[in-house]
Amino acid sequence: MFARLITPRVESPMADKPDKKEAPPEAPASEPPSAKKGGLPVKLLGAVVVVMAIEGAGVFFVARMTGPQKAVADVKAVEEHHEEEFAEVPLVEDKFQNMQSGRAYIWDTSIVLKVRGKDEQLVTDTLTKRAAEVKEAVALLFRRAPHAQLTEPGLETLNRQLYVLLNGFVEKDAEDKERIVKVMIPKCRGFPAE
Repeated sequence: MFARLITPRVESPMADKPDKKEAPPEAPASEPPSAKKGGLPVKLLGAVVVVMAIEGAGVFFVARMTGPQKAVADVKAVEEHHEEEFAEVPLVEDKFQNMQSGRAYIWDTSIVLKVRGKDEQLVTDTLTKRAAEVKEAVALLFRRAPHAQLTEPGLETLNRQLYVLLNGFVEKDAEDKERIVKVMIPKCRGFPAE
């Protein structure tokens, strides 16, 4: 009895291998062959499509409600705007000296103001009362202007400067609009003074 316990038991190398080869386990018969693991379920895809459709409809309606509305033109206002009359008020017909190019030039100039018909009298009265001050400011503008500004084809810079200068002499109307609409310079010819 002791001998059995002491002696090591030697097993044959063939004992570890099973006698019969086992077949791999088969898939349960209840799952269809098309349902594979890793694919998206049909219910999830359907839910995503429904949520996206609802979201798209919501964005469309919100954008339509908050977007710009169709504008309807007020025909009377348009007609009144076109019927508004303008008047031309002569401001200055004079010759101004400019020496900014290093050479003395004389600029034979005529300046006319375009004003609204309703403001014609007020603008004329204001410019008549302040005639010397206005003429001095215009002459100073011509004396300080660079030669390039006086020779611009459309006299854009000179027009802008005169517009700001002259609207400073005349107060704005009740609607806070400038009374002088445009400054026109129909004549501005320069020639050397020598």
